[in-house]
Amino acid sequence: MQSPDVFIIGGGPAGLAAAIAVRQRGFEVALADGSRPPIDKACGEGLMPDACVALATLGISIPPGESHPFRGINFVSNGLSVDASFPEGVGVGIRRTALHCLLIARAEAVGVSMLWQTPITGLHPEGVCIGRQVVRARWVIGADGRNSLVRRWAGLERGRQRRRFAFRQHFRASPWNDCMEVHWGPKSQIYVTPVGEREICIAVASRKPHMRLNEALEAFPEIASRLRGTACSSTERGAISSTFELRHVHRGHVALIGDAAGSVDCITGEGLGLAFRQADLLGDCLRQGDLARYQRQHAALARRPTLMSRLLLALDASSALRRRAMCAFENEPELFRRVVAMHVGSLSSFDCAANALVLGWRMLKA
Repeated sequence: MQSPDVFIIGGGPAGLAAAIAVRQRGFEVALADGSRPPIDKACGEGLMPDACVALATLGISIPPGESHPFRGINFVSNGLSVDASFPEGVGVGIRRTALHCLLIARAEAVGVSMLWQTPITGLHPEGVCIGRQVVRARWVIGADGRNSLVRRWAGLERGRQRRRFAFRQHFRASPWNDCMEVHWGPKSQIYVTPVGEREICIAVASRKPHMRLNEALEAFPEIASRLRGTACSSTERGAISSTFELRHVHRGHVALIGDAAGSVDCITGEGLGLAFRQADLLGDCLRQGDLARYQRQHAALARRPTLMSRLLLALDASSALRRRAMCAFENEPELFRRVVAMHVGSLSSFDCAANALVLGWRMLKA
């Protein structure tokens, strides 16, 4: 094949977003993946408003017929319920496969060369190896997920990892809430996301590797009651949700993006949005020939999702802490509204710090 400027390894949402962003800057781009599209993965399937804005930057709008909007987030725990709308825009629930098809269509439209069912067998000082063939490229981008081979080949070791386990299934039911719901239980959370006029996505995340959706639902009788008698519209799929950070996300002419470059727990709902923002940043940095800038600003992009991940996982780990937080939110709804605003990047760093201090004080008083 003809030598591209940029070769991207991994054809999931992060790799496709990177391919689109880089191609929009005028580079010749090739992308390879060993799978056949569309590629599915167990996830909550809710895109926050900032993720939708990042998608629009890539030239992608989500058709209403293939998705369903939600106005905000609803926390439910031990009989308490609080919700808040997003400060700007709406979130969108969309099937992972439908999103993948939209990204593929956009990549094809801008002229990305895509090689499906084409495993990459190694890196080369001048590009990548496909079997015994060397494809030359000025830059190589690793977008091959949590267990990235590119990361290993480039010597960019993974740091300490915290793992949880998630399962997802779809049901033929009309959405009963105009928010994405997060239900907190003693050993797991359940996420309810509308993905269509008559379809919802139910996802469960826990620290127990063998906890499946049916077992988890025993602790959530309200959801189980709503699902009783409804038909499943997909098979149950599982995935590992991990949190880890890397010291370095590039070496030489190789850079990482998406879960290959570090990840936040699915509890934040920020994995895809973060990858889309990284893609736009990476496109700018390659245009300037400055991957050192990508290293610096990649860490800045991850700061807010990492903070939210730590906060939410602390609530997951301690029922007493979660009860105090929910009481504080119920007594002062404005506090939860600001947490949601912080979650989607609508607060400045100073406001985020101030909000965290106020939340801590209200929890002590709750």
